[in-house]
Amino acid sequence: MEKIIKYFRVIFILWLRQLKRYSRSRARIVGSLAQPILFLVALGFGFGPIYQKAGGGNYIQFIAPGIISMSIIFTAMFNGIEVIYDRQFGFLKETLVAPVPRWTIMLGRTFGGATVAVIQGTIVFLIALLIGFRPENPLLAPLAIFYMILMAIFFTAFGTAIASKLEDMQAFPLIINFLIMPLFFLSGALFPLGSLPKAIQAITYVNPLSYGVDGIRGILTNQMHFSLGLDFLVLVFFATITVAIGSYLFSKIQV
Repeated sequence: MEKIIKYFRVIFILWLRQLKRYSRSRARIVGSLAQPILFLVALGFGFGPIYQKAGGGNYIQFIAPGIISMSIIFTAMFNGIEVIYDRQFGFLKETLVAPVPRWTIMLGRTFGGATVAVIQGTIVFLIALLIGFRPENPLLAPLAIFYMILMAIFFTAFGTAIASKLEDMQAFPLIINFLIMPLFFLSGALFPLGSLPKAIQAITYVNPLSYGVDGIRGILTNQMHFSLGLDFLVLVFFATITVAIGSYLFSKIQV
C-alpha cells in the first residue's frame, strides 16, 4: 500500500510541475492560441459562404470542433520537447535516479501534458463561442471533455515516446510537424469525410485523430461520421497502447 501511495505521489508531483510551468508562461499560453484563432477566423469566415452554398450549412459550426482538436494535439505533441530540455539541463537525470519506476515518471509527465492540452482546447472552445459557434445542446457539451482527455493522453504519450528516442532539440519540431500535419488534414477537421475519394477515406479511417474530431463534433453539433461509442473505444485503445509503448521507450532512455 505504501508503494502505491508513493507512486501516486510521484505522478501527482510531476503532473503539478507541468501545470505550474504552463501557468507561469503567459507567452506560451497566448502564443499557442494564435494558430487556432487564425484557422477559426480565416477559414471559418473565408470558406463559410462556399460551404453554405454547397449545402453544408454554417461552416463555423462544422470547423470549430476540428480546431479545438488541433489545439489539443499541437499542445500535447509539443509537450514532448520538455523531455529533451530536461535531459540537456540535467533535470531528467535527477528525476531518473529517484527510487521509483520510470513508468511513474512518464505517467506524471503525460498526465500533466494532457491536462495542459485539455485546458488549451477549452480556451479555444470559449473563443469559438465568441466568434459565433453554438453547441447543439449546451447541457451535453461537458461530455466532450472525455474525448478531449483521451485525445490529449494519446498525443502527449506519442510526443513523449518520440522525444525519448531523440537528443536533437531542433529535430523534434520538424518530426512533430511532419507527423501532425497529415494527421490533422486527414482527420475530417476541415472537411466532411463522406465526400472524400475512397483511397483518402481509407486513410482517415486508420487515423486516430479522426475519431477524436468526430466524437467532439458529434457531442457539440450532433454531426458525426462514425458513432460516439466507436469514437470512444478507438481513442481508449490508442491511448492505452501509446502510453504502454511510451512507458517502455521512456524506461530505456539514456542520459
